[in-house]
Order: sequence, then C-alpha cells, then structure tokens
Amino acid sequence: MIISDPTQYRLLHSLEKFYTILGITLFSLLLFMLSTTFAQAKQKAADLVEDGQPIDLKQEKYLKLFKELQSEHNFTQAELDAIFSGQAINKRVLVLMDKQWESKPYYEYSPHFVTKKNIETGRRKLIEYKDILDRVEKEIGVDREVVVAIWAVETRYGTNQGAYSVLQTLNTLFDAYPRRSTFFRNQLVHFLVLCKENNVDPKTIKGSYAGAFGQTQFIPSSFRAYAVSFDGDEKRDVWNSVPDVLASIANYLNQYRWTLNGPMYAELGHELKDQELIATSLKGRKGRVSWQKVRDAQKVAIPPSPGNRKLSIVGLELPPASKAKMRYIAGYPNFQAITEWNHSNRYAMAVTELAEALRQK
Repeated sequence: MIISDPTQYRLLHSLEKFYTILGITLFSLLLFMLSTTFAQAKQKAADLVEDGQPIDLKQEKYLKLFKELQSEHNFTQAELDAIFSGQAINKRVLVLMDKQWESKPYYEYSPHFVTKKNIETGRRKLIEYKDILDRVEKEIGVDREVVVAIWAVETRYGTNQGAYSVLQTLNTLFDAYPRRSTFFRNQLVHFLVLCKENNVDPKTIKGSYAGAFGQTQFIPSSFRAYAVSFDGDEKRDVWNSVPDVLASIANYLNQYRWTLNGPMYAELGHELKDQELIATSLKGRKGRVSWQKVRDAQKVAIPPSPGNRKLSIVGLELPPASKAKMRYIAGYPNFQAITEWNHSNRYAMAVTELAEALRQK
C-alpha cells in the first residue's frame, strides 16, 4: 500500500504508536496480575493480620453465627456479649497451623514421641492404672498399650494440655484462617455448646493451637461425640479424671471398629512390587487394598485381616544416610482407626511403635 497523503501517514503512524503502547500496557498489566496472584498464593494467613488485632464482630459471618447460637442453642444476647467481648487475633496460632509436625518426614517426627522417657513413664502408668485398664479392655475392647501411647503422644500423660485460650484460638481460626474457616466455625459452635452443657466458662479453658483440649486433646466435636465418664459420676472430665481420659480415648477407637489384640501393621520392605500397591500408597490414608494382594505381591507372610477388611499401604521416610529411602508397611484396620483420631499415617505409626515398646518387658 502506497501512502502519499501526509495526513494519512500521520494518522497511520499515530495508530501504530497507540497499538504499540497498548500492547506494552496490556503485557505489563498481565505481568502485574500474575505477580500479584503469585504473591498472594505465597502469603500465609499470619501474614495478613496483626497480633492482637480485634475481631470484627459485625461481619456477616459473625452475625449469622450469633443468630444460630440464639435460635438453635438457646444463647441469650447477654451471654454472647460476655463470651465474645474483647476477642482478638492470636497470630501465633496461625503461624503454628502452617508448621504442623505431621508434615515432617518420619525419621524426624517419631523421635519426638517414641522416647526413653515416654516408654519408661508409660510402663509405670500401665502398672499404676492396671485396674482401670483391665476394665477398659473388658468393657470397651481396646488394647491398653495403645490407649496409653495416645495419652503420651497427645499430652505427655496429661502434663502438657496446652496454654492457648481455646475460645481465642477457635475465633482466630474461624476469622483469619480461610482454608479451614468452616471447620473451625463448627468447632466453635460445639465448644460453646459443650461449655453451656457443662456449666463451664469458655474463657477459662486452655488447649492447643488447633483448639484441642484436655488430657485427650479432643477437639470440641470429638468431646461431644466420644468422651465418656468412667469414674462413677456423670461428668465427662478429660482434664482431671484419669479413668475418664483412658476410657474416652478407648471409646473413640472403639467407634472405628477396633479389634482387641488384632494386628496393627506388617513390614513390607523398602520397595513396593506391584502397581496396585503403589497406587494405594499414593492415595494416602484412604487408600485400601486386600491383604491377600499384599501378601502375594510382596511375597511376605502377613496375618489375615480381621473380617477380611482391606489394608492401607504406608511409606515411612528413612534418614538420608540410610541405604534405602523408604520403609513400607501395611496398615491393618486397627492402624486405620488411629488415623481416624489423627489423619496422619506418621502419627499412627508413632503411636503404634510406642505401644510396641510399652509391651516389651
């Protein structure tokens, strides 16, 4: 195309310049949007708040919460005002939520729980509370060593029940931890209801950075579902009553079909020899495969599973200096019941190995 008119030339030049600038601008805008999205993805919940920041109780989600507590659980406005007044963010709670122990490799995780002190103390507890544990096994049907091992892992036999205000923790996680806000809203409701049912001031209860409390470290919904009285009164006391603590732990596991004296796990070696086993392992704690398949694929002698129930396949990380990277086990239904208590396979294995150590004379 030949342009002879100067006016047309200037117009074309201006358009060319405009589109060039527009192109750069759009490209810059795209880069800005991508960088902003990436930065937000890297940000953690604790980065978005200040410690001690007052919680805005006029938010729609809090107004809906108050309405539910009034209409469904008979809280008065005066009770709600007293409970929620002065609630503020605990930034440390948010920091710890993103640094949970269960994310560590097993060779770093288990030594914090399977310790000489925990083993020695646990053996003394088995003797001290023999009569109670006899009743637990007879009436609830859960092995005593596992009950005591969970007691050890959760609170060092009741000596470390947590120092965080459960009320503040649950409010912090409901308000400022978006990834699990709905879950912690439900826990906040359960917590306030259990306090009301037991005539306890919610501001007085201490617990973990995740809202668990007592020697059992139950979250509020678990307390309401599984805590039992085992000491002759009607009060479910997981703070001070050892019979209630031990029976409540056992009752939780019993609800997930615990088999007394049943197998916990079987060693499978350092590699999985079948694609179905590999796929099951990659599914995590919900993966299942028949025990016959495990036996035949790995060519190992393993005990039958109670009720012919399926097994899970668990990979446990070995120290970097080890010849192999992984240790594989088959988790039996009893092992799986522990993962219902805590969803980490590493947690379940630490409890299992501590229970094994407690059995040894």
